[in-house]
Amino acid sequence: MPHATRRKFLIGAGAVPLCMVANWGDAADAEAPSPTDSERLAMMSFAEQFREKFRIPGLSVAISKHGRIVYREAFGLADVEAGEPATPSHLFRIASVTKPMTSTAIYMLIEQGKVKLDDKVFAPGGWLRSYCGDNPSAWLQAITVHHLLTHTSGGWPNDATDPMFRDPSISQHVLISWVLANRPPANAPGTQWAYSNFGYCLLGRVIERASAMPYAQFVTQRVLGPCGVTDMRIAGNTRADRANGEVAYYDVPDGLPYGMNVARMDSHGGWIASATDLVKFVMHVDGNNEAESLLTPRSIQTMTSTVTASAGSRYASGWEVNSVPNWWHMGSLPGTTAIVVRTASGLCWAALANARSPGSDRAIDRMMWNLAKAVPAWQA
Repeated sequence: MPHATRRKFLIGAGAVPLCMVANWGDAADAEAPSPTDSERLAMMSFAEQFREKFRIPGLSVAISKHGRIVYREAFGLADVEAGEPATPSHLFRIASVTKPMTSTAIYMLIEQGKVKLDDKVFAPGGWLRSYCGDNPSAWLQAITVHHLLTHTSGGWPNDATDPMFRDPSISQHVLISWVLANRPPANAPGTQWAYSNFGYCLLGRVIERASAMPYAQFVTQRVLGPCGVTDMRIAGNTRADRANGEVAYYDVPDGLPYGMNVARMDSHGGWIASATDLVKFVMHVDGNNEAESLLTPRSIQTMTSTVTASAGSRYASGWEVNSVPNWWHMGSLPGTTAIVVRTASGLCWAALANARSPGSDRAIDRMMWNLAKAVPAWQA
């Protein structure tokens, strides 16, 4: 589930979608107007072109401006075989869009005094020392919570050796123990950046130890609950395991969307959500509404500050950040293309698709910028 670079290119128009659902918003609100009919048609065209070009059965999008949902739409089919139209309420796997949620949970625990960024994870007395053998390497013992948040732990990159896609039959506990025993860090912590799903899997376990709650329970109650989000949950692995209201997944051309242990990916890529749910979450950490923020301004600043070792990637803690500053995160799995974005102009948006094909990750980013720019009053 690699990250992607922020781009703002324009693409052309396409056809009208199979399914259109009225957006939320108040046209009388000068700061957050609803799209006009002509603007909405342009937005539909961009979305439908994306679906057609990348063979995406179903797509759901949501946009907020200054803390208010101003647009949400669904296009195409949630389930091709059943002919079920997609709606804004459908749940999709979000893949690595999970990471901003896990990072937020860590920063909430930091504010509560239960975790520190410089806490050692595997040193004696460290959060996850019990997963290690008797003599963990010096580099392993040097890894801190901050290293895991910023993908600078020195090991376990998202490449062909990514441990999170190894042997889906084994449990999370067994996988972690095996990796720590057999795949020590290749570099000194803090010296190199390498996107690490396994690192965020470990953060989920830190959350469990620090909160004395299962990871999913803590995020559901302490992160999502205050945002008014009640439908998000950890995904199942098979088509038969789908939750009520969850889409079916399709990969182009030959992926296996039901060949992974997605539930084991919980804290790095395991959630399902609607686009609207994701926007509600981002609105509570975007730094634009302190009264309803999950985090203090200081925590948000720290969470969105990049580190020296991530030069070129612009990665902070669970977010990519540029100089504007805009924040975002991509998500990609067989059967899933996803993105969330927070702009400096006060917009937040999310887009979720139930298929993945070559180039669909970058294209969904361009599509959403085009949708937002179709309403000049939003000042995307």
